[in-house]
Order: sequence, then structure tokens, then C-alpha cells
Amino acid sequence: MTKNIFLKTVLFLPAIFSTALAIIAQKSDSLVISSIPHKLYWENKAGKFLIRENRLTIGAGEKTDMFRDPNVTYNTDNAPKLLFKADENFILSASIEHSFTNKWDGGAIVLISDSLNWIKFCFEKDYTGAKRVVSVVTKNISDDCNSVEINAHKVFYKLAKADNVITLYYSTNGIKWFLIRHLQFDTKPGFEAGFLAQSPTGTKCVVTFSNIKYQSKKIKDPYIGD
Repeated sequence: MTKNIFLKTVLFLPAIFSTALAIIAQKSDSLVISSIPHKLYWENKAGKFLIRENRLTIGAGEKTDMFRDPNVTYNTDNAPKLLFKADENFILSASIEHSFTNKWDGGAIVLISDSLNWIKFCFEKDYTGAKRVVSVVTKNISDDCNSVEINAHKVFYKLAKADNVITLYYSTNGIKWFLIRHLQFDTKPGFEAGFLAQSPTGTKCVVTFSNIKYQSKKIKDPYIGD
């Protein structure tokens, strides 16, 4: 790789890759995902990340998470999130992939109204060690809904917003979608959507979001997702 004096190149070694992945600490004013027509910015900036066209890799650091425990014993929001101001109605989809090294390592699509009201749709290593579709809907306190187990390190996610109705889907191939949750969720003006990586019990988690697609539209049929 040719060295660039304006960029700093570092290496992560996630188990899912046979070779080291070069992750570039890019400048904030150069954050562009080709399929998203909105300005991108960090909340809890990732120390290491890479953006190439419609592919994003985020490296989450030690003990990073976004959760408001129903027992009110664990409230944290320090996971790196790459966000944008979304349209009133939209569909955001992407494949999510990581190595599932530590319990609760995960990558997620997020929808954030404010610090107490948000949705985290996560591909996560659950408490049993399974690779799990997990959705967390937070209205001051988080629920934590564990859904289908996935027998692969990669899965496709879709989040659709139609006014105050949110629908979450997963797919194993990015073509046939299965509905996970369909709920009402009110958002404040200026609400955000985007991508998150977390490693609540580990030292790091490298998450890759590929096949990123964004549409400013309202779904017609929640059971189809289009």
C-alpha cells in the first residue's frame, strides 16, 4: 500500500479475515458513503474505520455499548456510531459481518430520536454464544428482544420508517426478507439513523457493513418490506 502523509494506516486482525484489514483514520470532512445522500458524522468517533463507496468498517474499542438496562443497573452509550439526518420516511439496509469473538460483540443499524429514545437493530453474539438477530427498542428503558439464530458471520438487515411506524427485517441473502418487529415509534425533528459497532465485554470488535442501500420512501407493505 502506498503511504499517504495525510492518512494514518493501522491494522486490525479480525478472525473472519484471512489477512489483516487496513483501517484508515479518515478525516471527518471526507465521510461519504456513496449510497447515502446525506452528510455523515460521528457520535463517539471510532478510532479506526474505513469507508469505500457503499462499504463501511468500524472498529469498536473496549467495553463499548448502547443500552439502558431494565434493572436500571447498567446505562451506557459509548459505542461508536456513524450517523446522518434521515428523511421522514426511509428504508435503510445493509449486510452486517463480524467475527463474534466476545459475548455481546455486535454491529447494528440504529435509529435515534434522542439519548433516551432509540432503536438498535443488532447482529450480536448472545449470552449462549449464538450469532443472533437482536432488536433493542428504547423508550427511556431498553427492551432486549432476541430473535432468530444465524448460522453465518454475515446477515442482511433492513430498517424501514413510515411516519411513526418502524419495521425491522433480516435476510440471509438480501433478497427474501423476514419481518422481525413492527412497532410505533415517535421521532423528534432532527432524528438520526446510521451504523454502530460494540464490544461490551471484549477489547474490540471490527464490524463491516456492506451492500448499504438508502431510499427516501415509505414502504407500501410491511410484510414485503418495499
